[in-house]
Amino acid sequence: MNMKKVLSTLGIEKMNEGVATGTKWLKSGGEKIDSFSPVDGKLIASVTAADQKNYEAVVTQAQKSFEEWRMYPAPKRGEIVRQVGDALRKYKDPLGRLVSYEMGKSLQEGWGEVQEMIDIADFAVGLSRQLYGLTMHSERPLHRMYEQWHPLGVVGIISAVNFPVAVWSWNAFIAWVCGDTCVWKPSEKTPLTAIACQKIVADVLKANGVPEGINGLIVGGREVGEWMSHDERIPLVSATGSTRMGKAVGAAVGARLGRPLLELGGNNAIIISEHADLNIAMRAAVFGAVGTAGQRCTTTRRLIIHEKVYDAFKKKLVAAYKQLSIGDPLDENNHVGPLIDKAAVENYLNAIKAVKKEGGKQVVAGGMLEGEGYESGCYVKPCVYEVTPDMEIVKHETFAPILYIMKYNSIEEAIAIQNNVPQGLSSSIMTLNMREAELFLSHKGSDCGIANVNIGTSGAEIGGAFGGEKETGGGRESGSDSWKAYMRRQTNTTNWSDQLPLAQGIKFHV
Repeated sequence: MNMKKVLSTLGIEKMNEGVATGTKWLKSGGEKIDSFSPVDGKLIASVTAADQKNYEAVVTQAQKSFEEWRMYPAPKRGEIVRQVGDALRKYKDPLGRLVSYEMGKSLQEGWGEVQEMIDIADFAVGLSRQLYGLTMHSERPLHRMYEQWHPLGVVGIISAVNFPVAVWSWNAFIAWVCGDTCVWKPSEKTPLTAIACQKIVADVLKANGVPEGINGLIVGGREVGEWMSHDERIPLVSATGSTRMGKAVGAAVGARLGRPLLELGGNNAIIISEHADLNIAMRAAVFGAVGTAGQRCTTTRRLIIHEKVYDAFKKKLVAAYKQLSIGDPLDENNHVGPLIDKAAVENYLNAIKAVKKEGGKQVVAGGMLEGEGYESGCYVKPCVYEVTPDMEIVKHETFAPILYIMKYNSIEEAIAIQNNVPQGLSSSIMTLNMREAELFLSHKGSDCGIANVNIGTSGAEIGGAFGGEKETGGGRESGSDSWKAYMRRQTNTTNWSDQLPLAQGIKFHV
């Protein structure tokens, strides 16, 4: 399927409106956003961004539809999400190709991202019949205590460029079955994938007569995120992106006592033990470091390798990197595609300068790729540098395929190195030693929100709650009981006696 047919299938035109209340598209009043592919540098299509008037219209409609949507029984809301999942199955191929072309990730990862949306839809459908509360025993006779969960309201979703559609679905599909309505601000670098999703969902909503406004779209720049963050009509703002952005969103939402749900930076490490299966460790490390050209929040950025296997593993690593094929991500023979834009390339080059300045030793050379097939100026070489854990650059996240390797002696030292960064998203240990594995998973082990044994840092299944600690923001999305973030808890006590006993045995007579 060529890209022209992909765009036609998904309803993408040369010029697109970037604002929708659900099934209705509004005349956008903002600036034009051109979406260029990092694959070949060509203009894919253009979008007219939202202005303040558009924003007000979408949020107002979301508020209005919430009053009706929250009264739908949760399983009925789940049925709508089930149909959305089926629609995504129908459009998996063209939507995955657009994700790959507009963002630059490999075609396999583009399809995988759409599959992730399908998976969260399936999860949310089951969840719609499992929004459980607890019952508690009252200390007072003939009283019943229990808790229940109610819809929260309008949920604002700010998504990042690296997963332009999946992270939105993590939030939206859960929020919908909880009875919330959503307003989505996608990355302005990937607006077309968002418009395609909006159109796919709109068909389902229209066919079911769902209230207009349960899924609003607002394409725009940083100002849209600022409007959301300060808007008291939006009780929850879920933001995915850099730590810098998350701190700004968290401060603004917190100042009005709203709920920020933050998924921010990662600086993820794999500990490679002397007891590791080095072949498995190698595959995990290479995919983790170069998948999505190092632009995942769960990308492997540090390898902490036991000194006894350090030299042998480094040789394996160099050999594996020599086999990497870099080029058009829609060509399934290539392992690594481009960075999202030239600004990302500049950050990559600056990080290489910084690690060299601090004394890092080159293991696999980096640099830009030029010439035929690399005309967009966004292709770079995945590189590896030998460092010490105390180097300043090692503690920063660079959204690019730069891998730092370092030695350790004891497992306690390795865990200390792993934890000695500001971020706390994903972590992994490669070991066949049960005691090492259990120590890593214990309260004395990894301080990250995700800790794995004998798999890499990159990638997460829908069933588990996704998120991290420290500068990663503390938010949790997707699986487990993360649905509770999208609802408000209420404790209820019913007195069915003919008396009024007070708690704690207090006596009060009138």
